[in-house]
Amino acid sequence: MRPTTLILLVSLWIASVANLALWRALEHLPELDNWRGLAFGIAFAIMIVAAHVALFSLLAWRRTLKPALAIFLLAAAVGGYFMLSYGVVIDRTMMVNVLLTDTREARELLSPRMLATVLLLGVLPVALFWRVPLQWASVGRQWRRNVLLLIGSSATLVGAAGLSFQDLSSTMRNHTQLRYLINPLNSFYALAVVGRQPIQRNGAHVLPLGEDATLSAQAPGGKPPLVILVVGETARADHFGINGYARDTTPELARENVVSLRNVWSCGTNTAASLPCMFSNLGRDAFEQRTANTEGLADVLRHAGLAVLWLDNQAGGCKGVCDRVPKVDYKQFQAPDLCRDDECDDEVMLRGLDERIARLPAERRARGVVVFMHQMGSHGPAYFKRSPPAFKKFLPECTSSALQQCDQQQVVNAYDNTIVHTDHVLATAIDWLKSREAQWAPALVYLSDHGESLGENNLYLHGLPYAIAPDAQKHVPWIFWLSPQFAQQSHVALSCLARRRDDRLSHDNYFHTALGLLGVQTGAYVPARDIAASCRDPS
Repeated sequence: MRPTTLILLVSLWIASVANLALWRALEHLPELDNWRGLAFGIAFAIMIVAAHVALFSLLAWRRTLKPALAIFLLAAAVGGYFMLSYGVVIDRTMMVNVLLTDTREARELLSPRMLATVLLLGVLPVALFWRVPLQWASVGRQWRRNVLLLIGSSATLVGAAGLSFQDLSSTMRNHTQLRYLINPLNSFYALAVVGRQPIQRNGAHVLPLGEDATLSAQAPGGKPPLVILVVGETARADHFGINGYARDTTPELARENVVSLRNVWSCGTNTAASLPCMFSNLGRDAFEQRTANTEGLADVLRHAGLAVLWLDNQAGGCKGVCDRVPKVDYKQFQAPDLCRDDECDDEVMLRGLDERIARLPAERRARGVVVFMHQMGSHGPAYFKRSPPAFKKFLPECTSSALQQCDQQQVVNAYDNTIVHTDHVLATAIDWLKSREAQWAPALVYLSDHGESLGENNLYLHGLPYAIAPDAQKHVPWIFWLSPQFAQQSHVALSCLARRRDDRLSHDNYFHTALGLLGVQTGAYVPARDIAASCRDPS
C-alpha cells in the first residue's frame, strides 16, 4: 500500500466515524434541513478530509507516518467518545482540565463503554494498518509526492470552502460551537494554545497583591472573627431548595438564618478556570486578558495579618490559589466513618479543626481566623459516590459514571442527593461555628465554582466554552450565614443582603465582598464590587 492511500483511508475514517458528534449537531440545525444543507454537509466533510490529508502529508515519512496516524486515531477515538457521551467539547480550558486532573478523577471517567469505543474506533484501525507494509519511494521522489499531496489537498480544501462559502460563513457564525466539534483537530489546536501559555501562572512568577492590607480597628469588647469560606464544587443554584427548586434539597439550611443569593454567575465552567478567577481582584474580563498572575484572596488575608488555613477535600487541588498559605489536603484526613474508597465525605474537614486552628500562629489568631473549605461537593460523573447512604433522599439514582446509560431522572436523583449532603455539611459547619461564639465572632460564606449539565439537550458534566455553555454550567449558589456578633462587628445587616437576593451578581464580587466582611483595607479592594458595602451601617 502506498502512503498516500493510507493517509486517505485514515482521513476518511476520522472525518466520518470519529466526527459523529459533529454530523449529529449539523443534522439538527433547522437551516440545513434542505438540499443546500446536504450540499453544505458534503462540502464540510470534504474540507475536513482535505485538512487531515494536508496535515498528514507533512508527516508522510518512513519513521513518522504510522506513529502520527496512530496518535490521531487514538485521540479522535477518546475525543469522539466524550463528545458523544457527555456533550462536551475540547477547547483550551477543557484541555487544561485534562492536563491537571489526577488519577482519582480520571478513574471515574473510565467505563466499559469508553474502553469499547476506544478499542473499536482507535486501537483496531491502528492495529490493522500497522501490519500493512508501505511502499516507500526514494527520499527525493517522496518529497515530490508529499508536496503534490499537500498542494492537492490544500486546493481541495479551498475549493470546497469557496463553493459553500455563504452557507459555511453563516453557519459557523451562528453556531460557533461547531468548530469545537471538529475532532481531533480542535483538540490538538487547544493543546497548542495551552502549550503557548502556562497552565497555571503561579509559583515563582506570581506578582504580589495587597501587601498594604490592614485590618479595621476592632471595637472595644469585640471578638476576633472566625470565618469559614466554603468553596462549593459543581453546585447548581437552581437545584437548591432555598432558591425555589421544587425538591426540598436544603431542609437543614432552610431552618438556619441564612441569605441565599439566587442570581449569581460563575467566572468559568470548570474549576481550573473559575477558582483562580473568583479569588482574583480583577473580575472575569480582566482576568481573561491578564499577562501575568498575581496573588489572590487567601494571600491578601494573610498580608492583613489574619490566620489563614486551607482545607482541601478534592484531589484536583486548589489550582494555585492556596499555594502560599497553610493547607491540609484530602490525603491527610483520617476518619474511618467518613472515608471510604480513597475518598472522604466533606464533613471530614470539620474533624480536628479546633486543633488545626490552635496550631496557627497565636498573634494571627488574635486578629481573626479564616478557614477555606474546598469541597468534593457534587463532582461528577460519579454523583452516587458524593452522598452517603443516609442522604440518598431521591431514588432510584444513577450508579454509573457512564451517565448516558442511565435514565435522566436517575442522573438528576443522584445529583440532587449530593445537594442534600452539601446542605447537611453547611448546616453542620454552622452548628460548629455557633458552638464557638463565646470566643469568636463566627460567619460562613458558601459559593460554588461552577454548575453542571444533567442531560439537558444531551449535555452532561461541565466545561463547555463560556460563550456557548448553558446557564446550568454557569448559574451558581451563594449563601451567607452571619452570627449576631459578626453582623454587629462588620456592620452588615442580613436583611439588606436579602434585598439583593435577585440582583445579578457574579464571581467578580467575591474577592471584594470577602475583604469587606472581614474589614480588610487595601488598595486592591473595590467597594463597588462589594455586595455588602451598601448594607453597612457604621453607626
